[in-house]
Amino acid sequence: MKDLIIVGAGGHGREVLEWILDINEVKPTWNVLGFIDDDEKKLDEKKSKYKVIGKISEWVIEENQCFALGIASPQIKEKVTCQLLERGAEFVSVVHPTVRIAESATYGDGLVAYPYSAIGPDAKVGDFVTLLSTKIGHDASVGDYTTISSNCGVNGGVILGKRVFLGNLVAIVPDKKIGDDVYVGLGSVVINDIESNTKVFGNPARKTL
Repeated sequence: MKDLIIVGAGGHGREVLEWILDINEVKPTWNVLGFIDDDEKKLDEKKSKYKVIGKISEWVIEENQCFALGIASPQIKEKVTCQLLERGAEFVSVVHPTVRIAESATYGDGLVAYPYSAIGPDAKVGDFVTLLSTKIGHDASVGDYTTISSNCGVNGGVILGKRVFLGNLVAIVPDKKIGDDVYVGLGSVVINDIESNTKVFGNPARKTL
């Protein structure tokens, strides 16, 4: 059984810990050591029995260690994972036991899938994608480091670029394309393609300044 360290001790990281513990209840899989975070006091006022055991920037990777990504921001996810991968880190996927993944779907390294998430037939999900209790429709494509918040409608054939962030309750019309580094505010309804490096909000979703 490998030792598991959660990268990031914020709220998202602490939620990821809960899903790891759920996985271990079904089948003992990892020995959880704790968190690494550059703010070593991050959990000082929290009740978690697991503590920050070191800084991300200074962590020396040892044999038999693996890592789970506990960061939601797409840009920070990419920065931190690249730092650790360069040092030889192995990232695991954290897929809650209630998640449904179609046999024909594919996903990359470091997936984090919250309870009751789903990935539909022939969908393609990249590396270090985070699904917060949401569904990816059939034939959709999700780029690396993207985060999809709770109860989103990523419908069939939708294409999401790299480092996309979807807030809670975002709905996207089938077959629409969202470029890289796009932020879609919570509750937005996307009825048109969205170009890269754009922030949109509303119903229908419009570019914000």
